[in-house]
Amino acid sequence: MTTQKQAGRARLHLIISGRVQGVGFRFSAYDEAKDLALAGWVRNIPGGEVEIVAEGSKENLQMLAAWAHLGPPAAHVTEVREDWLDSTGEFTEFRIR
Repeated sequence: MTTQKQAGRARLHLIISGRVQGVGFRFSAYDEAKDLALAGWVRNIPGGEVEIVAEGSKENLQMLAAWAHLGPPAAHVTEVREDWLDSTGEFTEFRIR
């Protein structure tokens, strides 16, 4: 990717707490990220949380973060921790881990 393409891009690390495992959160996050043209991954964490690392346009990452506060219908999100970082360009697609 060129430097110009990297401009306006960012990396977002999310930890989502609440009833977020066993409710289709990862699959919904995958669909949301794909719709927003983001790259990265989503996974369950042993402590019962869901972790998302995504890269793309800041605007689309903000939409993903807003979605994460709600999640899919069966989820009950109690907390979302957001960490904004510089884009690394290491991902070519979005995956469920």
